[in-house]
Amino acid sequence: MRRPRWLAAGVIPLAAALAVTSCSSGDEGGSEEPGAGGGDPAKNESVEISVFGSEPARPLVPGDTSETGGGKIVDALFTGLMDYDPVSGEAGLANAESFELTAPDEYTVKLKKGWTFHDGTEVKAHNYIDAWNYTAYSPNGQQHGSFFAQIEGFADVHTPDPDGPDAPQQPATPKAKELSGLTEVNDYEFKIKFTEPHAIFKTKTGYAAFMPMPDSFFADPEAWKKNPIGNGSFKYVARVPDQELQIERYEDYKGDDKPKIKKVKFVFTDADAAYAAVKGNQLDFIDTAPPQAIAGNVWETDLPGRAKAYPVMAVQTMSFPVYDPKYQNVDFRHAVSMAIDREAVTKTIFEGNRKPLSGYGMDLVPGYEDGACGEYCEFKPDEAKKLFDKSGWTGPIQITSNADNGHKEWIEAVCGSIQETLGVECTFEPVPQFSQVRQAIEAREMDQLYRSGWLADYPLIENFLNPIYRTGGSSNDNGYSNPEVDAKLAAADKAATEEEAYQLYHEAEELVAEDMPAVPLWNTPSISCWSEQLTNVRLTPKRELDLSYVEVK
Repeated sequence: MRRPRWLAAGVIPLAAALAVTSCSSGDEGGSEEPGAGGGDPAKNESVEISVFGSEPARPLVPGDTSETGGGKIVDALFTGLMDYDPVSGEAGLANAESFELTAPDEYTVKLKKGWTFHDGTEVKAHNYIDAWNYTAYSPNGQQHGSFFAQIEGFADVHTPDPDGPDAPQQPATPKAKELSGLTEVNDYEFKIKFTEPHAIFKTKTGYAAFMPMPDSFFADPEAWKKNPIGNGSFKYVARVPDQELQIERYEDYKGDDKPKIKKVKFVFTDADAAYAAVKGNQLDFIDTAPPQAIAGNVWETDLPGRAKAYPVMAVQTMSFPVYDPKYQNVDFRHAVSMAIDREAVTKTIFEGNRKPLSGYGMDLVPGYEDGACGEYCEFKPDEAKKLFDKSGWTGPIQITSNADNGHKEWIEAVCGSIQETLGVECTFEPVPQFSQVRQAIEAREMDQLYRSGWLADYPLIENFLNPIYRTGGSSNDNGYSNPEVDAKLAAADKAATEEEAYQLYHEAEELVAEDMPAVPLWNTPSISCWSEQLTNVRLTPKRELDLSYVEVK
């Protein structure tokens, strides 16, 4: 059946919600790619396809782009030393000719010759070194600065902000502007030296934080931001703020993943409108069907042969701004988590197309081990009520998010479960645009629980932990800090083997659950939908249309 009317009204007891909705299992996808077949070469040489997206929160500087709207575009504009297989997610060489461990604490990288930026200048070793130094140097304010923490000299170029952004006390000026661990050997070779071994580093370098930057960026960063120049398979063409952004195939691209299609237009709209546009063939692709399409699995009848459920490296969470005194009681945080009936919500809202989480990572990535969250991620209403009463919380519980793109429905269902279990008023406090939430988060002004989540940057359990839960992490939005967690993550980072690292990451994940700075909810596979003109459609584990594979009929 289609979405019940209560979803659009307000919070009602979850038990009542379950009584008015039916469930069925979602399509997990077959072994063959849907929509596969030979495209029309003539059309692909000139065609523009349209893809659902969202307005980037910041300029498209790779070292400063951490949200999915900008991330999709950055991934099209840049290619790094490594890249990730669009089906398995496995890391492989891209711009790197070789990437060898030449000492326990040192990598040597040799670049493929002939690769160029979109302005025609050649990609050389110094373009990586300059970009990494720029991102790591804390006065530049790049969100991904912490990704270079293991490289020798990081402590000299990156000083933490003692009291958060926009606060009176300013961080100390770093001692140096360049990482001492980066050394240029020649135009096509450089060395990376670490303070201690870092077994997983090579896999990480396919992520945006590690992209090279052209000389033109350093000559005039503001001019570059108006006309971004990368080295990837697509080049920037134009944009209309809050509406669309256009890119075009870079003909001199030397990678193996050169696209067949000529142009791509990212259209910035909400998911419900995008889904309707795909049904009507006015939009070519949406990566995630909204709840109106998932309820009753209507996507199967709406778009026969034009939709598929894909597993992706994404999780849904709900975060506490722990810098706000009223959220610092861990009993309250555990009570909220244990008051949520994840099984019921996923069946009610998502027709079983979500799997409740038992930790902060997921089973699609190397190093994941089940059960880190323990009982704190289980629905235990009696224990939740005891902890809630013990916490001394007063007043309503408020959860905020943008209401579009299907978030209103599940947040109201979660609120219904919390309200029913804890006996406290729980309300959804929507804002018109996601950017408003991000502004409050980045200014450390959030005073409500807020929708959060994580789409992995690369296929490792480490990526679900270090950026988010380590003190000063690039995506540590809620001010969480625990020295014991930091120490465990640091030990994992410098482990001699991947196996040893994975065990230590799991132990760190268990410690995070003891603090519960964010509530793990469920994984978020994507039901992707496309127009009648597309063929060879495939969604990557990063929840992006594989632009190297897709064609038009």
